[in-house]
Amino acid sequence: MIPIPALAHKHLQSFTFISSLLVLLILTNIETHAQPIDGNDPFRIGRIKYGGGGDWYSNSSSLPNLLKFIREQTDIRTVSEEDVIELSNPRLFGMPYLYMNGHGNVHLTDREVRQLRKYFVAGGFLHADDNYGMDKSFRREMKRVLPEAEFVEIPFNHPIYHSHFDFPAGPPKIHEHDNKPAQGLGLFLDGKMVVYYTYQSDLGDGWEDPDVHKDPPAKRMAALRMGCNIIVWRLRGGD
Repeated sequence: MIPIPALAHKHLQSFTFISSLLVLLILTNIETHAQPIDGNDPFRIGRIKYGGGGDWYSNSSSLPNLLKFIREQTDIRTVSEEDVIELSNPRLFGMPYLYMNGHGNVHLTDREVRQLRKYFVAGGFLHADDNYGMDKSFRREMKRVLPEAEFVEIPFNHPIYHSHFDFPAGPPKIHEHDNKPAQGLGLFLDGKMVVYYTYQSDLGDGWEDPDVHKDPPAKRMAALRMGCNIIVWRLRGGD
């Protein structure tokens, strides 16, 4: 197991994040039962269940495999399975890390749009991973959530590509679709990246069990390492 001394501050970050969320919820009169995350709690990923007909549940073995890889490669304690979360559920505000993917249409209700924006304002973070097919609708819905923000390509020297493993050329290309390069795109709010979007990369496919896509071991390892980087970067403060 590889120790990460910088992660000693992750508990303070989680406390600050949840405290900010609770203040925001009080000010906006949102009912919630969210509780502060205890410093000894294992790391969790909230998989977004969205409407519109897209398969939000795709790559069913991906997140458990990623969480296992993180336990093995770092000193981060994790749960074994992801949490499925609807954006209208007050439990959203107890999730410091969200994930979404799929092949089809993404549609958020007006309430979900408002909730997700409040989540971002309070310091929340989303990793979206296009599984080939959700790009157009995802960009449309993010424009509703953050109308003032535009997707920008994250430079290769950004810490997200060097937080634990080195990716000097950005996110790895796991599956070919349109012969386009893999991209890591970001949405920023008040100077902080609140959405990291892997496009034309298919990290989630690379996280799946080996017999699902029969990817070569090097491809799967690259996908798992990049997923690990995103989480380590987030737990170090996301700067």
